[in-house]
Amino acid sequence: MTLGIGAHLRANAIRQHFMHFEGAGPAVVIVPGIVSPAILWSHVGEWLSSEYNCFILDVRGRGLSEAGEHLDYGVDACARDVLAFVEAANLNTPIVVGHSMGGRIALRALVISPGLLGGLVLVDPPTSGPGRRPYPVPKSRTLGLLRAALRGEALEALTTGIGRPWPEELRKLRAEWLVTCDERAVHATYDDFHGEDSFADLARSNEPISLICAGHGDVVSEADLEEMCKLRRDLVTTRIEGVGHQMQAEDFEAFKKTMGEILTRHRDILEGNRK
Repeated sequence: MTLGIGAHLRANAIRQHFMHFEGAGPAVVIVPGIVSPAILWSHVGEWLSSEYNCFILDVRGRGLSEAGEHLDYGVDACARDVLAFVEAANLNTPIVVGHSMGGRIALRALVISPGLLGGLVLVDPPTSGPGRRPYPVPKSRTLGLLRAALRGEALEALTTGIGRPWPEELRKLRAEWLVTCDERAVHATYDDFHGEDSFADLARSNEPISLICAGHGDVVSEADLEEMCKLRRDLVTTRIEGVGHQMQAEDFEAFKKTMGEILTRHRDILEGNRK
């Protein structure tokens, strides 16, 4: 694996760390999930850099970005981080790819600042919210991984994970970097998963949005998918059969095929709008 260039900048009044995989094409910004530092998406960034100028963010409280009890870890603060990063990095209407929690952050960012982002690709975003079924990965499972990492036992804990096994290199990387995730951020994120209505954000958005769902894990159910398509008639949806929530690690080849096709569509829309 070839690592991109890591760097820090100050945006939204915090230190934000990111990885940059430089390419000649349109900008793509990846916002990872709840306990996924940017480095766990390095293989995706390396692949994308052949056609896109790719940036992968460490969401506040994860990886090398700022963390601590002084921070607000709510979805609004995280969304404003993304918007501030885009402005500080001088990116022109980037395509934002949000995985899991990152999808909900990206969607909120789109609502807060219409026109700043060029469109979204939501990858298996949690559909939990007020009056809805809970997120299917229990908080105790996520906290258990973090606490195992703090004891130096993450690798053992990850051998009994949910979904298909990760490639050994990525599994070791995940075990190494889990210790950088702030437990307070996990609590806040799970609170938002069940207290914030992402369907309302979807209904209020206007930019092009695509949705990639996992075949396993029930994060986005068929009923969820039907409701989302009613809210946004132009929503482009794909379900990758045979993969779970961490599809970018579990089956990278299947993920690449679907993501490549969707990003090509978004790039064509952007290029058409800029003519």
